[in-house]
Parts: sequence; C-alpha cells; structure tokens
Amino acid sequence: MEQAKSIAMPRSNSRLRRATDALRRNARPLRAHLIIGSLAGLTVSGAVASNPVPRTIVAFGDSYFSGYGVQPGESFPAKLQQALRSRGQRARVVNAGVPGETIADGLARLDRTLSQNPKPDLIILELGANDAEQRLDPAVSRANLDLMLARIRAAHVRVLLCGAETPAEFGEAYRASFEPMFSSLAAKHRVPLYPYILDGVARNADLIQDDGEHPNARGVDIMVDRMLPSVERAITQATLR
Repeated sequence: MEQAKSIAMPRSNSRLRRATDALRRNARPLRAHLIIGSLAGLTVSGAVASNPVPRTIVAFGDSYFSGYGVQPGESFPAKLQQALRSRGQRARVVNAGVPGETIADGLARLDRTLSQNPKPDLIILELGANDAEQRLDPAVSRANLDLMLARIRAAHVRVLLCGAETPAEFGEAYRASFEPMFSSLAAKHRVPLYPYILDGVARNADLIQDDGEHPNARGVDIMVDRMLPSVERAITQATLR
C-alpha cells in the first residue's frame, strides 16, 4: 500500500505542473493584448486632446463686417478666420454683417443669432456707426446696446464690443454724448472693448474705398491685424467659460 501511494503522488504532481505551464503560456498573449489595448487607448485619448472642438465666432455688425465693396474672401470675417487658423486656432467665423444697420436693427435680429446651433462661443459686436451717421438720439442707441449686451451675457456667450466714432461735422457736443457709451457699457457688463473698428484705417486714404468711408482689401487686412490680439484673448476666455 505504501508503494502504491508513492507511485500515485508523482502522477498527480505531474498533472499539476502541466496545468500550471499551460496557464503561464496562455497568460503571455493576454498580457500582450492588455498592453496593446492600453497603448491604443492612450493614442485615441491623445488624438482627442490635440484636436479641440472648433470655436464659432459671429462677426455681428454693419457694412464694416459684411464686406461692402470688396470680394467675399476679402471681408473682415473671412480674413479673420484665415488669420486665426494660420495661428493654430480652430475657429469658424460667421459673417453676420448687414450694411446700413443700426443698433436697433441689430437688437431686432439678435435672438436668431443666439438660438443658432451650435451656439456662438464669441460674438464680436460692431454697431453704432450708422446711428452716429444718422445722428440718432444717443440715449436711444445706448439703451438698445445695453439690451443687446444683457441678452448676450444672459445666453452665456462671450462678447467683444467694438466702439464707434461720430462724424467730425456733428460737433463736440454730439461726440461727447455718443462715443462714451461704448466704454461705459463695456464696464457695466464687464466685457472687453475694442475702441474703434477702423483704428489705423479711417484716416488713411490708401486704405479706404472711393466712397471715403469703407475699407478696401488692404484696409481690411490692417483691421484684422490690429484686432487679432483682442480676439484671441476673447477666444481664450470663451474656452475657459
């Protein structure tokens, strides 16, 4: 009996060793699959991280944004989008400029812009030049602009406000009652202000069309170049909101 027991035990140990060896062999490819899968996951994650969602910017204004008198590809929104993308910004700039529009006109169509899908990340708000040219009551223009900024902020959309200047022939009194509303409302709603859309362009005949008012293609390039840092700062704020 003792001999039988001594013979049975080695057989049992042999089967155990074979089973253990088989498990070890099968474990190697399993670990390899796990490692490869983990690396694939990291690759996908890395691709997503380096491929951010495009930002939608709406250039909401009048003929200075619409591209009056220049080719479609030479308009301010088209040139701004080109400049942003050349600097690595994944941005889509929508041309929402309407020639001749006043602040009241912009207020009337603002809700359509805010209800777009996708909702804008940033609105560059450029209105007021036609109010000044028509010598509208500054108090009415201010009230309408105040409402526009309040609605944009309530929609949780970032805004970059652009100022406007009055024609020199309207005199100092009208200028003093009109132009300060932009800085005042920017402070009230805590939004950035770009003081004048035609900065560096308005008083240079080489950058203005024959009508003496609207920028030509070269003038648009100057406008974009000067405003670009302000737009990039606003995009950063929109990204962090």
